[in-house]
Amino acid sequence: MAYNDGPFGMDPADFDRFAREAGDSLRGMFSKFVENQGPAFSTAFATARNTPTARPESETVADTGNGVWAIIARDGDTALVEQIFPTEIEALRANQHNTDNERRVRFLPYGIAISALDD
Repeated sequence: MAYNDGPFGMDPADFDRFAREAGDSLRGMFSKFVENQGPAFSTAFATARNTPTARPESETVADTGNGVWAIIARDGDTALVEQIFPTEIEALRANQHNTDNERRVRFLPYGIAISALDD
């Protein structure tokens, strides 16, 4: 009885030989590629290593908490503080159903006049 080479006409030994040769060829191509691109790779890594990272932004007065959050209503040319809150979320929640365009939530740093913050 004849040996069945399977649907592709290859026996297991042929497949093993093919896989081994393909692996050797790919390994050789990769090593040649790396050898030819060596300076480019080292330059890319050196550039990435020596690139300075972005400096962190300095804290704002609102980040440090040196002030209060307020709901401010403008009445003509003057600004009036309606309510003050210790956190932004509390002020936004209190103002969430606001329909008045002249009423806003603002951060008020300690020692700053409200008129300086008018839009």
